[in-house]
Amino acid sequence: MFGALEAGGTKMVCAIGEENGKILEQVSIPTRMPGETMPEIIRYFKDKDIKALGVASFGPVDPDPASPTYGYITSTPKPGWHMYDLLGALRKEFPIPMGFDTDVNGSLLGEVTFGASKGISDAVYITIGTGVGMGILSGGQLVHGMLHPEAGHYRMIRHPKDRFEGRCPYHKACLEGMASGPAINDRWGVSAKELGDRDEVWEMEGYYLAQACMNLILTVSPKRIILGGGVMHQEKLFPIIREKTAEMLNGYVKTKELEDMEHYIVPASLNDDQGIMGCIKLAADAYHKENPTGMSQNKTRNTEEHEPVRGVF
Repeated sequence: MFGALEAGGTKMVCAIGEENGKILEQVSIPTRMPGETMPEIIRYFKDKDIKALGVASFGPVDPDPASPTYGYITSTPKPGWHMYDLLGALRKEFPIPMGFDTDVNGSLLGEVTFGASKGISDAVYITIGTGVGMGILSGGQLVHGMLHPEAGHYRMIRHPKDRFEGRCPYHKACLEGMASGPAINDRWGVSAKELGDRDEVWEMEGYYLAQACMNLILTVSPKRIILGGGVMHQEKLFPIIREKTAEMLNGYVKTKELEDMEHYIVPASLNDDQGIMGCIKLAADAYHKENPTGMSQNKTRNTEEHEPVRGVF
């Protein structure tokens, strides 16, 4: 039995599940100040007899186990959570193995472990919702580097008809500032849910997301790009993004993947549970790292498909 915590800026999803990704139960806790939110999370897991815990958090975070601030939420503007030792708070209560990563890497991990992109070694997951974040898997490893990818803040070439300045407090006209759910709301004066029949809204949104896809293709060369988050529930975006990405590449990159854009730029496939399922995978990997004998037995039962995905530092 593994615990999973998908720590978001709006809500904290807590769950328990099995190594095969099956979610047995889950609850949602509003993200308030740490002093209010963390006791609820701890109470949830207290009587669950979990063997390990996987945590995927909003950020920026410090994902480097060698760092003195490993497991911290670092430079977030969210009140109360700046330089908060999230993993440390959990370790004080639960002396068990723990895996830790970004929320978007958790979603990516869920998709390549349990979803329609299972087994793909080079993939990108982009979440477009309250914010925009990206997780990158390269050569079967989640990419971190000096921190972790923050490609949700790519600078954008402005759409010719767009006069919106951008709402990112750091960069204004970056991808998050131009294409997040709140940016759509600010630009058009109503929420994305109320704009479904406005073709100009989604043409503009597709223009910005296609820029991101093009930049990712040219920099990290993924074999698949997965788009998730609340904004991507607007399914009409997918053909727009695919078409505009191809136009922007202008034939420069030619691969078999790009010949089939419908299966290259794809929606998330796990009914919005990809993040929590990724947390289960983080927990399982942390458990097997500290219990290698159990890992060997597990491979005998379940084949090699649950080989841990390692982070790149």
